[in-house]
Amino acid sequence: MKKLLLLGDEAFAQGALDAGISGAYGYPGTPSTEIIEYIQKNPLAVERNIHREWSTNEKTAVESALGMSYAGKRSIVTMKHVGLNVAADAFVNSAFTGANGGILVTVADDPSMHSSQNEQDSRFFAKFALIPALEPSNQQEAYEMAHYGLDFSEKYNLPVLVRFVTRLSHSRAGIERREVTDENTLKLPEDKAQFVLLPAISRRKYKGLLAKQDDLEKESENSPFNKYIDAKDKSMGIIACGLAYNYLMENYQDKECPYPILKISQYPLPRKMIEKISTECDTLLVLEDGAPVVEEMLKGYLACGLKIKGRLDGSLPRDGELNPNIVAKALGFKENELLNIPEVVTPRPPALCVGCPHIDSYKALNEALSTYEKGHVFSDIGCYTLGFLPPYQAINSCVDMGASITMAKGAADAGLYPSVAVIGDSTFTHSGMTGLLDCVLDKANVVIVILDNYVAAMTGGQDSSAFGRIEQICLGLGVAREHIRSVVPLPKNHEEMVKVFREELAYNGVSVIVPKRECVQTLAKKNRSGRA
Repeated sequence: MKKLLLLGDEAFAQGALDAGISGAYGYPGTPSTEIIEYIQKNPLAVERNIHREWSTNEKTAVESALGMSYAGKRSIVTMKHVGLNVAADAFVNSAFTGANGGILVTVADDPSMHSSQNEQDSRFFAKFALIPALEPSNQQEAYEMAHYGLDFSEKYNLPVLVRFVTRLSHSRAGIERREVTDENTLKLPEDKAQFVLLPAISRRKYKGLLAKQDDLEKESENSPFNKYIDAKDKSMGIIACGLAYNYLMENYQDKECPYPILKISQYPLPRKMIEKISTECDTLLVLEDGAPVVEEMLKGYLACGLKIKGRLDGSLPRDGELNPNIVAKALGFKENELLNIPEVVTPRPPALCVGCPHIDSYKALNEALSTYEKGHVFSDIGCYTLGFLPPYQAINSCVDMGASITMAKGAADAGLYPSVAVIGDSTFTHSGMTGLLDCVLDKANVVIVILDNYVAAMTGGQDSSAFGRIEQICLGLGVAREHIRSVVPLPKNHEEMVKVFREELAYNGVSVIVPKRECVQTLAKKNRSGRA
């Protein structure tokens, strides 16, 4: 079959297409975005008319994929790790409903927080929900796991979580394709109560989910992605999870690792394999790119006094992503034996693009607020978060998607005046609309600034669900028409914008101001392609 040079994200996307998916759902979030972007422009997806549009948020994405599964067809869902928090209700309950057509929930974690608010580990969610999980160690496995995972999902009638990390998502390697599978035909569930989670049904389903765990563990024991590699030196055994296996092997490029290795890329943990390595070895070193999920579990698995080394005992840093040198130090290599890992890109501080419409919005907002003390502006997740940095220093919070509006409301409830929220257009439809409805219902004294640059700019310029709809949405939620104000953020309009901001700051009620101008990056792309 044809060989391709692909990012980890793209390898998984190609695998899902070749495995016969009928839909790809998700919300853009680094480092997962390239999965759906690859599918959107793929000839096979176009030929088969596979659903490949972005969802409004991660929760709606999981629920849509669950609907496709209900109809008997295969689907994938994509998001970054914090997106799984948004989708948690649907994700956890999907373990109870189970699957009809295969469904893979693909989550890209971001150890070291290259573009995220935290570095949570999605394997915790899989364990919590009692859902099997896959964690590829390289791009070929990412491709293979799409096929394997969808088959596995249909075999056990369960969704499967697939966990990526940044370095795998955004590094490239050659993959070899399989034959392309036909899409499933439409087939409704035989059990008409399968997707009905009334308490009486849920109690029965929970017992069934628990009963499957032994079989899922046996599958992990026999998984092609989990393997035990024996060696002579039993003074230490190494458990390497997902991409950490690659970091380990980079330290032994020209020779064999002297210690036994248990490579883990399928969960739940293969208990017998763990018992084997723990019985044979004096100590265990656990390598995992993320939280000490396996390391913590081992302390419960192994009742003996076996020494377990990893992130919890300081053998590895407690935070951040792994790399070959961090692993080498844990193995006891000397400084002169470490790999030379050059800086590929010179670090530079992030900044708003030259000509960004947010710059003009922040300049006007700062001037309008100049007569008040600092600390009145609550912001959100997006390019505009960079307004915290000099020279603007225009915002005072950034917590999670949609939090700007609800935090501004809470501060207003506490008596803070003025209380201003700054949120982007895509983030507003993702999780800001319900907060605005709360403001309207409570007649909160807030000013909501919805920065409309027409796209989800921070993740690469994907289409925004809010495009052309913001004013109508706000009106429908109950904001008074005269207090929905649109402005064009340009230097020539500065005085007009300051006037609008000041007028709405003086109003005791819910105001919405919408600065509207296209992202300079997407506009430049359109100009280059002749589509402006």
